[in-house]
Amino acid sequence: MPSKSSSKKVSGSGCGCCCFSIRKLTFLAIFLALFSAVYSYLNARLEQFYIFDPEHLHDLSQRAIKAHGEDTRSIVNYIVAELEEKVGPDYLSTEEEWVFNNAGGAMGAMYIIHASITEYLIIFGTAIGTEGHTGRHTADDYFNILSGTQLAYVPGSFEPEVYPAGSVHHLVRGEVKQYKMDSSCFALEYARGWIPPMLFFGYADTFSSTLDFPTLWATSRITGREMIANLLRLKM
Repeated sequence: MPSKSSSKKVSGSGCGCCCFSIRKLTFLAIFLALFSAVYSYLNARLEQFYIFDPEHLHDLSQRAIKAHGEDTRSIVNYIVAELEEKVGPDYLSTEEEWVFNNAGGAMGAMYIIHASITEYLIIFGTAIGTEGHTGRHTADDYFNILSGTQLAYVPGSFEPEVYPAGSVHHLVRGEVKQYKMDSSCFALEYARGWIPPMLFFGYADTFSSTLDFPTLWATSRITGREMIANLLRLKM
């Protein structure tokens, strides 16, 4: 038969664990409530954080193509030069740092022009073609084709969506498609919404397939540098 002292110890220990669990759940509930409130507040005001406009980027892409035809290098230079004048060089990375990008089974290369919490603007493409999954993202994605053609497919359709040079493929936030570039294709890709959650999609292939950690580091370094620099300028 257990002594009274041992019974008290067991009882006291059980109460402590129970109180500790309740405290943890309380803190978690408070954190989730605060996070939800902040997220809802900011999500309703995302427009005020944007410095790029999808219509201007589409028009700019079309004018660059009209001015330089199939000279993709000159098209990119034309776009960056105008953005420097319109947005200002402080928000842009004008030193071209190209890195490979593997995401959703597709492979290409990208040059990050701008990266912040609510927007990114990149040149993305490949000279030999690729195909993959778009990802289901927390931002609207505008894919302005600069050269080549992109195809897209949604379940239930028997015909591909075709996006030639000068067109824009708008992937609506939360939607998903299969996409393909048969051969050389480059685009000015603009995403607006919540950018950090998109990084998980961009990183997944490194751990599940390529194991290309130098490229992962280069992508993280450039993206982190630009996001932090923009946050210091009070640009979310």
